[in-house]
Amino acid sequence: MKVDGTAYRSIWLSDDGWSVGIIDQTVLPHRFVTVRLETLEDAAVAIETMQVRGAPLIGATAAYGICLALRAETTDENLEKACERLAGTRPTAVNLHWAIDEMRRALENTAPEDRVSAAYERAALICDEDVETNRQIGVHGLEIIKEHAARKKGGRVNILTHCNAGWLATVDWGTALAPIYMAHDDGIDVHVWVDETRPRNQGAALTAWELGSHGVPHTVIVDNAGGHLMQHGKVDLCIVGTDRTAASGDVANKIGTYLKALAAKDNNVPFYVALPHSTIDWSIDDGLREIPIEERGPEEITTVSGRSGEGAVDSVSITAPGSAVANPAFDVTPARLVTKLITDRGSCPPSREDLAVLFPEKA
Repeated sequence: MKVDGTAYRSIWLSDDGWSVGIIDQTVLPHRFVTVRLETLEDAAVAIETMQVRGAPLIGATAAYGICLALRAETTDENLEKACERLAGTRPTAVNLHWAIDEMRRALENTAPEDRVSAAYERAALICDEDVETNRQIGVHGLEIIKEHAARKKGGRVNILTHCNAGWLATVDWGTALAPIYMAHDDGIDVHVWVDETRPRNQGAALTAWELGSHGVPHTVIVDNAGGHLMQHGKVDLCIVGTDRTAASGDVANKIGTYLKALAAKDNNVPFYVALPHSTIDWSIDDGLREIPIEERGPEEITTVSGRSGEGAVDSVSITAPGSAVANPAFDVTPARLVTKLITDRGSCPPSREDLAVLFPEKA
Protein backbone atom coordinates (compact mmCIF):
# COMPACT_ATOMS: atom_id res chain seq x y z
CA MET A 1 0.00 0.00 0.00
CA LYS A 2 1.08 3.63 -0.34
CA VAL A 3 1.92 6.40 2.12
CA ASP A 4 2.13 9.82 0.49
CA GLY A 5 2.61 8.14 -2.86
CA THR A 6 5.40 5.81 -1.70
CA ALA A 7 4.77 2.05 -1.63
CA TYR A 8 5.40 0.41 1.73
CA ARG A 9 5.15 -2.96 3.30
CA SER A 10 4.75 -2.97 7.07
CA ILE A 11 8.10 -4.77 7.48
CA TRP A 12 11.11 -4.90 5.16
CA LEU A 13 14.79 -5.77 4.93
CA SER A 14 16.94 -2.65 5.08
CA ASP A 15 19.41 -1.66 2.38
CA ASP A 16 22.27 -3.12 4.45
CA GLY A 17 20.80 -6.58 3.79
CA TRP A 18 20.45 -7.66 7.43
CA SER A 19 18.66 -5.13 9.67
CA VAL A 20 14.87 -4.91 9.54
CA GLY A 21 12.66 -1.86 9.02
CA ILE A 22 9.21 -1.43 10.57
CA ILE A 23 6.62 1.32 10.89
CA ASP A 24 6.25 2.41 14.52
CA GLN A 25 2.49 2.03 14.93
CA THR A 26 2.49 3.49 18.43
CA VAL A 27 2.91 7.03 17.06
CA LEU A 28 0.36 6.84 14.26
CA PRO A 29 -1.69 8.72 13.13
CA HIS A 30 0.11 11.80 14.41
CA ARG A 31 3.53 10.91 13.01
CA PHE A 32 4.85 8.45 10.42
CA VAL A 33 8.08 7.01 11.84
CA THR A 34 10.13 4.02 10.72
CA VAL A 35 12.33 2.06 13.13
CA ARG A 36 15.35 -0.15 12.51
CA LEU A 37 15.54 -3.51 14.31
CA GLU A 38 19.08 -4.79 14.80
CA THR A 39 18.84 -7.46 17.52
CA LEU A 40 16.57 -10.19 18.79
CA GLU A 41 15.63 -7.97 21.72
CA ASP A 42 14.69 -5.13 19.35
CA ALA A 43 12.22 -7.47 17.61
CA ALA A 44 10.82 -8.85 20.88
CA VAL A 45 10.28 -5.38 22.35
CA ALA A 46 8.67 -4.16 19.11
CA ILE A 47 6.10 -6.96 19.45
CA GLU A 48 5.56 -6.48 23.19
CA THR A 49 5.11 -2.72 23.00
CA MET A 50 2.93 -3.00 19.87
CA GLN A 51 5.20 -1.02 17.59
CA VAL A 52 4.13 -3.92 15.38
CA ARG A 53 0.76 -5.61 15.94
CA GLY A 54 -1.73 -7.72 14.09
CA ALA A 55 -1.33 -11.49 14.00
CA PRO A 56 0.36 -11.87 10.57
CA LEU A 57 2.79 -8.98 11.15
CA ILE A 58 3.70 -10.31 14.60
CA GLY A 59 4.61 -13.61 12.98
CA ALA A 60 6.73 -11.93 10.29
CA THR A 61 8.53 -9.84 12.90
CA ALA A 62 9.27 -12.93 14.98
CA ALA A 63 10.72 -14.64 11.89
CA TYR A 64 13.12 -11.75 11.33
CA GLY A 65 13.84 -11.65 15.06
CA ILE A 66 15.25 -15.17 14.75
CA CYS A 67 17.41 -14.01 11.83
CA LEU A 68 18.83 -11.21 13.95
CA ALA A 69 19.49 -13.61 16.83
CA LEU A 70 21.42 -16.00 14.60
CA ARG A 71 23.67 -13.21 13.37
CA ALA A 72 25.06 -13.13 16.91
CA GLU A 73 25.34 -16.90 17.39
CA THR A 74 24.18 -19.83 15.22
CA THR A 75 24.13 -22.61 17.84
CA ASP A 76 21.13 -24.83 18.59
CA GLU A 77 21.03 -23.35 22.07
CA ASN A 78 20.80 -19.78 20.79
CA LEU A 79 18.16 -20.73 18.23
CA GLU A 80 16.00 -22.25 20.95
CA LYS A 81 16.61 -19.31 23.25
CA ALA A 82 15.47 -16.91 20.52
CA CYS A 83 12.34 -18.97 19.85
CA GLU A 84 11.45 -18.99 23.55
CA ARG A 85 11.99 -15.25 23.95
CA LEU A 86 9.77 -14.44 20.97
CA ALA A 87 7.09 -16.99 21.88
CA GLY A 88 6.58 -15.23 25.21
CA THR A 89 5.91 -11.78 23.77
CA ARG A 90 2.16 -12.11 22.99
CA PRO A 91 0.03 -15.12 24.03
CA THR A 92 -3.13 -14.88 21.91
CA ALA A 93 -2.05 -14.51 18.27
CA VAL A 94 -1.33 -17.99 16.89
CA ASN A 95 0.63 -16.62 13.89
CA LEU A 96 3.47 -15.86 16.29
CA HIS A 97 3.88 -19.52 17.19
CA TRP A 98 3.21 -20.64 13.62
CA ALA A 99 6.03 -18.45 12.28
CA ILE A 100 8.43 -19.56 15.02
CA ASP A 101 7.68 -23.20 14.22
CA GLU A 102 8.20 -22.55 10.52
CA MET A 103 11.59 -20.99 11.22
CA ARG A 104 12.57 -23.78 13.61
CA ARG A 105 11.72 -26.46 11.03
CA ALA A 106 13.71 -24.63 8.36
CA LEU A 107 16.78 -24.30 10.58
CA GLU A 108 17.03 -27.24 12.97
CA ASN A 109 18.67 -29.54 10.39
CA THR A 110 20.70 -26.78 8.74
CA ALA A 111 24.44 -26.60 9.38
CA PRO A 112 25.36 -23.72 11.72
CA GLU A 113 27.44 -21.99 9.04
CA ASP A 114 24.40 -21.91 6.71
CA ARG A 115 21.78 -20.89 9.25
CA VAL A 116 21.88 -17.14 8.85
CA SER A 117 21.29 -17.19 5.10
CA ALA A 118 18.66 -19.92 5.47
CA ALA A 119 16.87 -17.92 8.16
CA TYR A 120 16.69 -14.77 6.06
CA GLU A 121 15.50 -16.79 3.10
CA ARG A 122 12.64 -18.38 5.10
CA ALA A 123 11.67 -15.09 6.77
CA ALA A 124 11.45 -13.37 3.39
CA LEU A 125 9.30 -16.21 2.09
CA ILE A 126 6.97 -15.93 5.10
CA CYS A 127 6.50 -12.25 4.23
CA ASP A 128 5.92 -12.87 0.53
CA GLU A 129 3.48 -15.67 1.31
CA ASP A 130 1.59 -13.39 3.65
CA VAL A 131 1.17 -10.76 0.95
CA GLU A 132 -0.25 -13.32 -1.50
CA THR A 133 -2.43 -14.90 1.20
CA ASN A 134 -3.99 -11.55 2.04
CA ARG A 135 -4.45 -10.70 -1.62
CA GLN A 136 -6.42 -13.92 -2.01
CA ILE A 137 -8.53 -13.05 1.05
CA GLY A 138 -9.28 -9.78 -0.71
CA VAL A 139 -10.31 -11.57 -3.90
CA HIS A 140 -12.73 -13.89 -2.09
CA GLY A 141 -14.08 -11.15 0.14
CA LEU A 142 -14.62 -8.90 -2.86
CA GLU A 143 -17.15 -11.39 -4.22
CA ILE A 144 -19.17 -11.04 -1.01
CA ILE A 145 -19.13 -7.24 -1.22
CA LYS A 146 -20.18 -7.46 -4.89
CA GLU A 147 -23.19 -9.56 -3.86
CA HIS A 148 -24.24 -6.90 -1.35
CA ALA A 149 -23.69 -4.15 -3.94
CA ALA A 150 -25.89 -6.02 -6.42
CA ARG A 151 -28.69 -6.28 -3.85
CA LYS A 152 -28.48 -2.53 -3.31
CA LYS A 153 -28.55 -1.94 -7.07
CA GLY A 154 -25.48 0.24 -7.04
CA GLY A 155 -26.28 1.95 -3.76
CA ARG A 156 -23.60 2.54 -1.17
CA VAL A 157 -22.44 -0.55 0.74
CA ASN A 158 -21.87 0.26 4.41
CA ILE A 159 -19.36 -2.00 6.14
CA LEU A 160 -18.56 -1.98 9.85
CA THR A 161 -15.14 -3.12 11.05
CA HIS A 162 -13.51 -3.38 14.47
CA CYS A 163 -9.88 -2.78 15.47
CA ASN A 164 -7.32 -2.72 12.64
CA ALA A 165 -7.13 -5.59 10.18
CA GLY A 166 -5.60 -3.66 7.32
CA TRP A 167 -2.14 -3.67 5.78
CA LEU A 168 -0.60 -2.36 9.01
CA ALA A 169 -1.66 -5.61 10.70
CA THR A 170 -0.13 -7.78 7.98
CA VAL A 171 2.82 -7.49 5.62
CA ASP A 172 0.55 -5.92 2.98
CA TRP A 173 -3.11 -5.72 1.89
CA GLY A 174 -4.62 -6.72 5.25
CA THR A 175 -7.31 -9.27 6.08
CA ALA A 176 -10.67 -7.58 6.77
CA LEU A 177 -9.69 -4.47 4.82
CA ALA A 178 -8.29 -6.27 1.75
CA PRO A 179 -11.76 -6.86 0.23
CA ILE A 180 -12.70 -3.25 1.00
CA TYR A 181 -9.63 -1.87 -0.78
CA MET A 182 -10.34 -4.09 -3.77
CA ALA A 183 -14.02 -3.08 -3.84
CA HIS A 184 -13.08 0.61 -3.71
CA ASP A 185 -10.49 0.15 -6.47
CA ASP A 186 -13.10 -1.77 -8.50
CA GLY A 187 -15.42 1.23 -8.44
CA ILE A 188 -17.92 -0.09 -5.90
CA ASP A 189 -19.39 2.61 -3.67
CA VAL A 190 -18.22 1.46 -0.23
CA HIS A 191 -18.26 3.30 3.08
CA VAL A 192 -16.66 1.99 6.27
CA TRP A 193 -17.89 2.51 9.83
CA VAL A 194 -14.65 2.45 11.83
CA ASP A 195 -14.95 1.46 15.50
CA GLU A 196 -12.53 3.56 17.56
CA THR A 197 -11.53 0.31 19.34
CA ARG A 198 -10.65 1.26 22.88
CA PRO A 199 -8.43 1.03 24.77
CA ARG A 200 -5.63 1.51 22.21
CA ASN A 201 -7.82 3.12 19.54
CA GLN A 202 -6.44 1.05 16.69
CA GLY A 203 -9.54 1.80 14.65
CA ALA A 204 -9.51 5.57 15.09
CA ALA A 205 -5.73 5.80 14.82
CA LEU A 206 -4.76 3.08 12.32
CA THR A 207 -7.75 1.93 10.30
CA ALA A 208 -8.95 5.49 9.69
CA TRP A 209 -5.40 6.54 8.74
CA GLU A 210 -5.09 3.65 6.29
CA LEU A 211 -8.48 4.19 4.68
CA GLY A 212 -7.88 7.93 4.42
CA SER A 213 -4.50 7.38 2.81
CA HIS A 214 -6.14 5.16 0.19
CA GLY A 215 -9.14 7.44 -0.36
CA VAL A 216 -11.79 5.05 1.00
CA PRO A 217 -14.83 6.89 2.47
CA HIS A 218 -15.12 6.17 6.19
CA THR A 219 -16.56 7.46 9.44
CA VAL A 220 -15.07 6.89 12.90
CA ILE A 221 -17.60 5.91 15.58
CA VAL A 222 -17.36 5.14 19.28
CA ASP A 223 -17.31 1.43 20.07
CA ASN A 224 -20.84 1.45 21.49
CA ALA A 225 -22.46 3.01 18.40
CA GLY A 226 -22.42 -0.07 16.16
CA GLY A 227 -25.59 -1.63 17.53
CA HIS A 228 -27.50 1.63 17.12
CA LEU A 229 -26.40 1.91 13.48
CA MET A 230 -27.45 -1.68 12.80
CA GLN A 231 -30.88 -1.08 14.35
CA HIS A 232 -31.43 1.78 11.93
CA GLY A 233 -30.33 -0.13 8.81
CA LYS A 234 -27.09 1.76 8.36
CA VAL A 235 -24.81 -1.33 8.31
CA ASP A 236 -25.01 -3.83 5.43
CA LEU A 237 -22.32 -6.19 6.71
CA CYS A 238 -19.53 -6.48 9.24
CA ILE A 239 -16.03 -7.69 8.40
CA VAL A 240 -13.43 -8.16 11.15
CA GLY A 241 -10.12 -9.95 11.48
CA THR A 242 -9.00 -12.54 14.00
CA ASP A 243 -5.84 -13.32 15.95
CA ARG A 244 -6.68 -16.98 16.47
CA THR A 245 -9.43 -19.13 14.98
CA ALA A 246 -10.40 -22.43 16.57
CA ALA A 247 -11.02 -25.34 14.22
CA SER A 248 -14.67 -25.11 15.28
CA GLY A 249 -14.93 -21.59 13.85
CA ASP A 250 -14.78 -19.70 17.15
CA VAL A 251 -12.68 -16.56 16.65
CA ALA A 252 -10.56 -14.51 19.06
CA ASN A 253 -10.28 -10.88 18.06
CA LYS A 254 -9.81 -7.48 19.69
CA ILE A 255 -11.98 -6.96 22.77
CA GLY A 256 -15.45 -5.76 21.77
CA THR A 257 -15.77 -7.97 18.68
CA TYR A 258 -18.15 -10.33 20.48
CA LEU A 259 -20.55 -7.48 21.29
CA LYS A 260 -20.61 -6.42 17.63
CA ALA A 261 -21.38 -9.98 16.60
CA LEU A 262 -24.28 -10.12 19.08
CA ALA A 263 -25.70 -6.85 17.72
CA ALA A 264 -25.28 -8.10 14.15
CA LYS A 265 -27.12 -11.34 14.94
CA ASP A 266 -30.00 -9.45 16.57
CA ASN A 267 -30.36 -7.19 13.54
CA ASN A 268 -29.83 -9.80 10.79
CA VAL A 269 -26.59 -8.15 9.66
CA PRO A 270 -24.10 -10.64 8.15
CA PHE A 271 -20.95 -10.95 10.25
CA TYR A 272 -17.83 -12.07 8.38
CA VAL A 273 -14.37 -12.87 9.71
CA ALA A 274 -11.36 -12.62 7.38
CA LEU A 275 -8.33 -14.75 8.18
CA PRO A 276 -5.20 -16.31 6.70
CA HIS A 277 -4.71 -20.07 7.02
CA SER A 278 -1.89 -19.47 9.51
CA THR A 279 -4.41 -18.06 12.00
CA ILE A 280 -6.34 -21.34 12.28
CA ASP A 281 -5.45 -23.35 15.38
CA TRP A 282 -6.41 -26.89 14.43
CA SER A 283 -5.66 -28.14 17.96
CA ILE A 284 -8.52 -26.13 19.50
CA ASP A 285 -12.25 -26.84 19.27
CA ASP A 286 -13.60 -24.74 22.13
CA GLY A 287 -12.31 -21.22 21.56
CA LEU A 288 -14.01 -19.78 24.62
CA ARG A 289 -12.22 -22.13 27.00
CA GLU A 290 -9.01 -22.95 25.15
CA ILE A 291 -7.79 -19.71 23.53
CA PRO A 292 -5.55 -17.80 25.98
CA ILE A 293 -6.62 -14.18 26.44
CA GLU A 294 -3.85 -11.65 26.94
CA GLU A 295 -4.25 -9.28 29.88
CA ARG A 296 -2.43 -6.03 29.19
CA GLY A 297 -1.30 -3.23 31.47
CA PRO A 298 -3.71 -0.78 33.16
CA GLU A 299 -2.05 2.28 31.59
CA GLU A 300 -3.77 1.50 28.28
CA ILE A 301 -7.10 2.24 29.97
CA THR A 302 -6.13 4.90 32.50
CA THR A 303 -4.37 7.14 29.96
CA VAL A 304 -5.00 8.29 26.42
CA SER A 305 -2.64 9.91 23.93
CA GLY A 306 -3.50 12.76 21.63
CA ARG A 307 -2.18 15.80 19.83
CA SER A 308 -2.80 19.25 21.25
CA GLY A 309 -3.72 22.32 19.24
CA GLU A 310 -0.06 23.31 19.30
CA GLY A 311 0.91 20.00 17.68
CA ALA A 312 2.50 18.30 20.70
CA VAL A 313 1.61 14.63 21.33
CA ASP A 314 1.08 13.78 24.98
CA SER A 315 -0.66 11.31 27.30
CA VAL A 316 -3.25 12.34 29.84
CA SER A 317 -4.96 10.46 32.68
CA ILE A 318 -8.70 9.84 32.24
CA THR A 319 -9.69 7.66 35.22
CA ALA A 320 -10.25 8.30 38.90
CA PRO A 321 -7.00 7.83 40.84
CA GLY A 322 -6.80 4.53 42.70
CA SER A 323 -9.47 2.72 40.68
CA ALA A 324 -8.73 -0.93 39.86
CA VAL A 325 -8.37 -1.70 36.15
CA ALA A 326 -8.93 -4.89 34.13
CA ASN A 327 -7.65 -4.94 30.56
CA PRO A 328 -8.38 -8.16 28.63
CA ALA A 329 -7.10 -7.50 25.12
CA PHE A 330 -9.30 -9.99 23.24
CA ASP A 331 -12.63 -11.74 23.41
CA VAL A 332 -13.96 -14.86 21.68
CA THR A 333 -16.88 -14.74 19.27
CA PRO A 334 -18.55 -18.18 19.06
CA ALA A 335 -19.01 -19.73 15.64
CA ARG A 336 -22.81 -19.51 15.92
CA LEU A 337 -22.55 -15.72 15.55
CA VAL A 338 -20.29 -15.83 12.47
CA THR A 339 -21.91 -15.86 9.03
CA LYS A 340 -18.83 -17.01 7.14
CA LEU A 341 -15.06 -17.20 7.42
CA ILE A 342 -13.23 -15.55 4.51
CA THR A 343 -9.92 -17.35 3.95
CA ASP A 344 -7.23 -17.32 1.30
CA ARG A 345 -8.85 -20.42 -0.23
CA GLY A 346 -12.40 -19.14 -0.26
CA SER A 347 -15.22 -18.52 2.19
CA CYS A 348 -17.05 -21.12 4.23
CA PRO A 349 -19.38 -21.53 7.21
CA PRO A 350 -17.52 -21.53 10.55
CA SER A 351 -17.06 -25.22 11.36
CA ARG A 352 -14.32 -27.84 11.43
CA GLU A 353 -16.05 -29.76 8.64
CA ASP A 354 -16.27 -26.78 6.31
CA LEU A 355 -12.74 -25.61 7.06
CA ALA A 356 -11.55 -29.16 6.32
CA VAL A 357 -12.97 -28.87 2.80
CA LEU A 358 -10.78 -25.81 2.16
CA PHE A 359 -7.73 -27.14 4.05
CA PRO A 360 -7.81 -30.95 3.78
CA GLU A 361 -4.08 -31.24 4.39
CA LYS A 362 -4.47 -29.60 7.81
CA ALA A 363 -7.71 -31.20 8.94
